[in-house]
Amino acid sequence: MDAVADEMKAETGADVMPKETHKVELKKTGGVIPESERKANRSKEDILRMIDDNGVHYIRLFFTDILGRLKGMSITRSEIEAVLDEGQGFDGSSIEGFVRIEESDLMAIPDRRTFRILPWEVGGEKVAMMICDIQKTDGTPYEGDPRHILSRVVQKLEAKGWTAYLGPEIEYFYFANNEKATPIDRDGYFDFGPMDTGTQLRKRTVNSLVELRIPVECSHHEVAHSQQEIDLKYQEAFVMADFAQLYKHTVKEIAQQNGHYATFMPKPIFGQNGSGMHTHVSLFEDGRNLFFEKEGEYHLSPMAKHFIAGILTHIKSITLVLNQWVNSYKRLVPGYEAPVYISWGRRNRSSLVRVPMYRSGKEKATRVELRSPDPACNPYLAFALIIEAGLDGIENKMKLADPIEENIFKMSFEKRRKMNIESLPGSLETAIVEFERSDLCKRVLGDHIFAKLIENKRLEWDEYRVHVSAFESDKYLKML
Repeated sequence: MDAVADEMKAETGADVMPKETHKVELKKTGGVIPESERKANRSKEDILRMIDDNGVHYIRLFFTDILGRLKGMSITRSEIEAVLDEGQGFDGSSIEGFVRIEESDLMAIPDRRTFRILPWEVGGEKVAMMICDIQKTDGTPYEGDPRHILSRVVQKLEAKGWTAYLGPEIEYFYFANNEKATPIDRDGYFDFGPMDTGTQLRKRTVNSLVELRIPVECSHHEVAHSQQEIDLKYQEAFVMADFAQLYKHTVKEIAQQNGHYATFMPKPIFGQNGSGMHTHVSLFEDGRNLFFEKEGEYHLSPMAKHFIAGILTHIKSITLVLNQWVNSYKRLVPGYEAPVYISWGRRNRSSLVRVPMYRSGKEKATRVELRSPDPACNPYLAFALIIEAGLDGIENKMKLADPIEENIFKMSFEKRRKMNIESLPGSLETAIVEFERSDLCKRVLGDHIFAKLIENKRLEWDEYRVHVSAFESDKYLKML
């Protein structure tokens, strides 16, 4: 996540505006989608013209369930005019975390700002897409819509005159298929082979993201076999959550088109690093970075320190959303670069929160990096809770402890106890307990999503708890 004024590291293109014009506009803002474009609501006539000019026959309407899975439906060209005016009705009773069967009618309302033409054909046809907000039939926002939750947080920031910028580093794996975690390469961190299949898939994915007008900063091979990372240029929180969903959809689509499988499973291979979603955050007001203070300790403002303190205070509670699967806790163990202990530092990559020093002392580059989220989370809910945890630290002027620059993984238990270094929840069960007693999580997510997440995750934990694994059979069957 570099300075707003920095040059982009990747070209950008557009389906809905001339490529060169879009490239120039993004260069002016360092690859950040301009506010004028973010908030401009495209007219119905503009969208219909783009559909017809590009020979589009189908339009996908996307939305997200509470677990972060992309859902949607396709409509034909003949239906789009009515849908742009009124939305598309659907039965929400079978969507995870949505309504009960006796109150199942919901409306998907397309956000015209998200209109894109997919850079690949589906069944030989050109297809467009829009992300939708979910409303009840009376026109009010549906409380189970994760996008609505983040929208409320963004509105709270806007009321203060602030903008939150986020830059997630989203990692994933390529496998031969979805039946077994079989890597397609044996490469490691930053390895680069021009004929390598993973490199080719990554390049095609970057090209598709660029065509979708999703600015890409860089891409590379990660530490584990067949593990990849494509970094998106940081954006305002709401835009980035949408981009994160389209990113994951695009990664999977390009892999499938080329006979492979991409997964965002946090820990698919025993003995190797899992996939994280390190998330960089900064707050701006009128172009000024509120986290930066030239003469401040570590160049951090008091606000930045309060923000970090808020995250550290609430991290146990929000972990259920940042790491929501049983498998997530196979990644959060010592020895594989993922954070385990609740601390902050600058150079220390064993810390949960880090203040990157790539451009230390530069205002635009000053930000906070939270290293615990994984890419299988719901980005709308995750970003909402990260921001709100930090804001709570600011509002209550929470005091930040001194940074820890020593490798915490190598510390003894006694030393960690002496230094009051606590641990993240070690299992989904523990994360549920921490989440359940959090007033902040309930307030931010609302009663509906709060209760539905607890219900869903308890069921998942119970399924896992009663399962007899191959490990148990191999270890105990002949022994006991």
